[in-house]
Amino acid sequence: MLLKLSRYILMDTFGPSLAWNLFRFYNCDREVHLPKIRISPLKVAQHKVKPFLLRRVLRLLRNMGVLSEAQQSKAASLLKKQMFKPRKTPLKPEVEQSAGPGPGAAAGRVGEQRAAAAHQVGTAPLRALPRPAAPRRRRCRPSLAGPCPEIAAHLAPWRPGSDTRRAAVVGRGAALRLESSAAFHSLVIRDGGRLVFADRPHGPPITLRARYILIHDGGELHIGSERCPYGSRATISLYGRAAEGAAVEGFGQKFVGVGRGGVLELHGRRPRSWTLLDKTLHPGGLRHGPYSSEKRWGSRGLNLRVLDAGTARVLAAGRFDTHLQPGECRRLRAFLALQAPGRVVAAAVGDSAARSLTLETRLLLRDRLGSRYIARLGYRQPWALVGILGGDQLSAAEDKREYHGNGTTGLAVAQRDFLTYDGTRFTVTAFSGWIKGVPHNGFKVEVSKGIILHLVDEVTSWLPGDRIVVASTDYSMHQAEEFNLLPCPECKSNQVKIDGSPLYLHVGEVIDGVDMRAEVGLLTRNILIQGEMEDSCYGQNQCQFFSFDTFGGHIKILRNFSSVHMSGVELKNMGQQILGSYPVHFHLAEDVDERGGYERPTYLDNLAIHHCFSRCVAIHGTHGLLVKDTIGYDTLGHCFFLEDGTEQRNTFYHNLGLLTRSGTILPSDRNEAMCLAIRSHVYGNYVPVPSTDCMAVSTFWIANPNNNLIENAAAGAQDVGIWYLFHRVPTGQSEGQYPEGQAEHTPLGVFYNNRVHSNFKAGLFIGKGVKTTRASAEDPREYLTVDNARFHPHQDADPDKPRVPAVIDGLIAFKNNDHGAWARGGDIIFRNSGFSDNGIGLTLASDGTFPTDEGSSLEVTRSIFVGESSNFGSQGGQNSYWGKGANGEYRTLPRNKTFPIRGFQIYDGPVRMAKCTFKKFTPTVDRYSSAIGFFMKNSWQISPQNNVSQILMEQSVGLKVFFGRSGQWFGNNDNDGDKMSIFHDLDGSVTGYPDTFIGRADNYLLRHPGCLTVPSWNGVLCTGKFAQLYIQARRPENLTLSIARAAYHSYPLRLQGVNRGAPYQQYQPVVMLEQAYIIQWDGRAPEDIILYPINFNRGDWLRVALCYPRETIFQVVADIYQRRTGMVHSIKHYLAAPSRASALNGTGERLFYFDRASGYLFVHLQAHEARKGHSYCSQQGCERIKIMAHMYPGDARSCDPNPFPERPAAAQRPVSQHPAGLCRACGAPQVAITSTPSVKYIRIQIQSLGRADIQTHLTSAFIKINDTVFLFNSRGIFFVVLDACSGAVVSRRHFDTVTGENAASAITDYVQTFIKERSLVLVCSRDIADVVGSSEMSVFTRLGSAKPIVFHKEGSFAMLGYKGQAKPSWIKVLNHAGYQKSASLQHYVPLKLKEYQCPANADKLLKFAFSQNRSEHISAAAAAAGD
Repeated sequence: MLLKLSRYILMDTFGPSLAWNLFRFYNCDREVHLPKIRISPLKVAQHKVKPFLLRRVLRLLRNMGVLSEAQQSKAASLLKKQMFKPRKTPLKPEVEQSAGPGPGAAAGRVGEQRAAAAHQVGTAPLRALPRPAAPRRRRCRPSLAGPCPEIAAHLAPWRPGSDTRRAAVVGRGAALRLESSAAFHSLVIRDGGRLVFADRPHGPPITLRARYILIHDGGELHIGSERCPYGSRATISLYGRAAEGAAVEGFGQKFVGVGRGGVLELHGRRPRSWTLLDKTLHPGGLRHGPYSSEKRWGSRGLNLRVLDAGTARVLAAGRFDTHLQPGECRRLRAFLALQAPGRVVAAAVGDSAARSLTLETRLLLRDRLGSRYIARLGYRQPWALVGILGGDQLSAAEDKREYHGNGTTGLAVAQRDFLTYDGTRFTVTAFSGWIKGVPHNGFKVEVSKGIILHLVDEVTSWLPGDRIVVASTDYSMHQAEEFNLLPCPECKSNQVKIDGSPLYLHVGEVIDGVDMRAEVGLLTRNILIQGEMEDSCYGQNQCQFFSFDTFGGHIKILRNFSSVHMSGVELKNMGQQILGSYPVHFHLAEDVDERGGYERPTYLDNLAIHHCFSRCVAIHGTHGLLVKDTIGYDTLGHCFFLEDGTEQRNTFYHNLGLLTRSGTILPSDRNEAMCLAIRSHVYGNYVPVPSTDCMAVSTFWIANPNNNLIENAAAGAQDVGIWYLFHRVPTGQSEGQYPEGQAEHTPLGVFYNNRVHSNFKAGLFIGKGVKTTRASAEDPREYLTVDNARFHPHQDADPDKPRVPAVIDGLIAFKNNDHGAWARGGDIIFRNSGFSDNGIGLTLASDGTFPTDEGSSLEVTRSIFVGESSNFGSQGGQNSYWGKGANGEYRTLPRNKTFPIRGFQIYDGPVRMAKCTFKKFTPTVDRYSSAIGFFMKNSWQISPQNNVSQILMEQSVGLKVFFGRSGQWFGNNDNDGDKMSIFHDLDGSVTGYPDTFIGRADNYLLRHPGCLTVPSWNGVLCTGKFAQLYIQARRPENLTLSIARAAYHSYPLRLQGVNRGAPYQQYQPVVMLEQAYIIQWDGRAPEDIILYPINFNRGDWLRVALCYPRETIFQVVADIYQRRTGMVHSIKHYLAAPSRASALNGTGERLFYFDRASGYLFVHLQAHEARKGHSYCSQQGCERIKIMAHMYPGDARSCDPNPFPERPAAAQRPVSQHPAGLCRACGAPQVAITSTPSVKYIRIQIQSLGRADIQTHLTSAFIKINDTVFLFNSRGIFFVVLDACSGAVVSRRHFDTVTGENAASAITDYVQTFIKERSLVLVCSRDIADVVGSSEMSVFTRLGSAKPIVFHKEGSFAMLGYKGQAKPSWIKVLNHAGYQKSASLQHYVPLKLKEYQCPANADKLLKFAFSQNRSEHISAAAAAAGD
């Protein structure tokens, strides 16, 4: 009714257009900028509508943000007289609907009855909450769910005061507005009672303290509402020590509990929960970090520091003993002569500098630095100066003190502020003096008056005094840093100023094509629920693991509640190291959305859960919950947690979890020390194995695949960011709710655009489960210990129905110590993903190898892999390894300095990779680094069906493939899987040779004369047809198998097999088809052998000779084994053939031949049935030959090496002598993988050259835009201009700064006149000289430089600028002197940002520009040279 009325009033008052613009954003679930009303809202009051309805419409407009408080009050004042006129007819009493039948439920109450009942508020004995089963019903919206619950007319004011002995009850007929702080022993709201917090924005905050708050049987607690967020500050503070007082059944202690029929509506202001950095935050806020140096003794003389005023970087330092060493003055003058004019010079006296300081040197310092005091500097006189080299006295800050011989002079302090090219204001300080007879001098370089953060989104809802956290963008999660916000009138809407200085690097850009921007989360909300804590750990609170109190508060919601919604709430010091006591815990609540009868589906929105002691949000036996825009920071145990494996249809949308530490509750929560110490639930004397039983704490612990993860960030956990695991059967209180194995076959929900980084074990892990049986003698491990399980999604979770591929769409994984992502099972598809700086980018461990999940496979496509990116990281914050990268610069490293980095790791199979790009995988003297690698120390098989296609290896890839070598990490590199590593290069995009198999160099089962060896890979490239021979051997089961191809019988491969001690020993060599193979053993031959032709197509064959004792008697049978059903059919017995030739002639007869002279049994192994897709067997089942040998005791045999006729290796098709050509469609189609997939990026590289580079025979400076290169071979300054909306090149210009007349004027005219608005401007230089016509170029401020540019003679200059009304955060300026490394920059620039104000047709232009770029790949060298 209110909505319809609002439409009518808005249409009539403001006109259809404006009314629609306002009304369409009503109750919008995203932040919008509503237009402000320009027509006086007082016209609303002129409508002939009842005044109380008009007032509600006005409030609606205010809550929508289109009326100011002043406008609201003016309009409301006109209504007062009408609102309080005597009514002609009395109002009918409002009837409140009950929540439903059952004990304690509120019956209907009218206004008169409420008055008669008065307020049931007093004391009551503590009692357990009744838990009757209730039928499914429709949950209606509570009566106070609408706007501004505190203004409801029926609420009575309540100021109960403080009495911690009082057990307060708000019960039948009570409807109260809490208007002041209060404290109780406990508060129970029941039987239809209501408690609403008063909203007084200008009054004192309200704090409610209690040991617990229990809401049930129609009780309601409201702070704000969804449409009228609470505007004041409210705190619920839960107090009490562990074991202090009785626990409430079903809830425990120190809690807010919601039982059957309860209503909990908490709605604070909803500021932006979290965003991303949009500009890199450097340590100290400066690109090269802060600088600090302080000396006492040992620094006698003049101490100098020289800085670049454009970057705040300290370029040179020197100490000159001008007190005792006369020659030091000459060295000082030479030092200053080397420095470029315009440099910042800071000087300070240490001890004394006067005795040998010559007049010539004093005059030089006066004239070059603008010093007023240096000419009269005396013995031990403190003096400090900060000035500009070549500047005058007005440009210098200078201070001195007099030395009187008493040992204390105070400090002479000189300070001056400067501005970097990117607009950061910094202070340079020099000081000198004597304190208690000790000389002091030093220097500081630091940001002035607070550091400003540039963020991706608008954050005007973040206020001074709020607290934020900036996530780590390095390997250690402990580099996350907290800051308070300062007032910042100069900040733009996407900027905030922080109090304090960052210790670590926090990346704020896309690097090497992968989005590594740090998450920035707001920890402050205006509604706070907190636990009151002791100063340290006490009692039985796991104090052996924690030094701090872990007995916090908790919120617990049981099934059949009436309504629970929380938004804009901060939770601090919540959770307990006790099972079931978590910051927010939905306990066996079942369906909490429409399916459960809730008209308003349950949600948690915009919560800040931080510094908590047990998880963040626990979803237990609950389905359909929305968790949105919620932060979980610095918590113990799994953060966002699904408990029993039954939880489905829950959605995690745009949540941030970081600094997830280990806890004690479950084995999977525990670290190594906890795992070994907590053994109360193991069987007997079992000692847990931490690496396999425990050590799995995760930010998102997803125990059922049918849940949705969309746009979340797991930004640092002790073990894993996001872990999908699979309960073989439901556990805990959900036992028996689904049949065995269902979770493993359940299709994956939506996984889209999630980020995982700074995790120790893995960013994303798909695989494993938990032990679902109690500890016993058979399996002494603790219940819920990490266990094996594999993911095989099928339609309706039925393995007999079609597969449903699990799609991981848009994963960003960087700076994870071990794995970016690991996936075990099938079918799983990764696409549109980015992996950078991980120990191993992605491991696909397909479960589609015999004898597991036939037909399954794994795939990665349209993705980017980076080995060592330009994110060098920071030392400290528990980063363990710091060493040289491939480019020679120091950086943080994963796992260990020597750990072999791999981009894509192949394990088992079949796995596929297509349309992927690899960058920066280059070995160093310390470690191997390869784009493609294999699981190390692999005892299992690898499928020859593994394949790659359309792969782009950029020039920065120094090692494309590596098969390992004996040594650290690889061990002996002699396990079965190590030897059998293989994949198929379908199109030659990796090897350069199409249809080529790549195997290990020493694997002669694959070799033939046409193969090519690649020593650096330890690999060999071969053509041919390859499959697998799966061998099962029994009696005995512990033999080493030796297999050789007859053509290379001198190079046998020895396989240990797997499953030692099991009924069968299994061996799985990869073999070349249509060849002869020899099999021997290191002992007496097995009595039972089964040979399976795996991955054979119909008609494929092998000839096999097996060594046996001379008197062996054989029974050989062929059959087809159907794995899923266990049925065997098509049984056929082999007959003994009269000769080897007849047995091996391949006529189709089932024959074997045993040559007693040589001791070899000969069989022809051939596939007779068709195979489909990725299946390793035919559709009828797995064909096999069973050999049963009867051998006499003690009968052993040593066979000759080769029973086949000696022939040279068959001439297979040689590797092509014509390598594959340029693949224009290879590589990821995206320039960059980012968290904003709708934003297109271009890759910009600018390389300038200085005079020193020219002298070392470097000839061309260049600008590269994606794949288009502009080379510059002339001296001067070069501009390339792009349209910021489409990315199209619109202009190029060269300016000769040597012979050109008035180059400065020409550049100024070009920038101001010819470059259009909304332009990206790329500038580079080659052998730059003084720019004729100007000492400084102020025109570059028009392109985003914070100050004019002064070029360095023989130096280099590079700029990424923008001309337009905005000043994007990606603007970069490098201005290097001749002795510095040449200016070079790379950046990924977003196109068509909102701040560019692009025209409506920009989408078409953008699409056209990108299609042109992808198709042309042109070099613009010739065109550029002619400009």
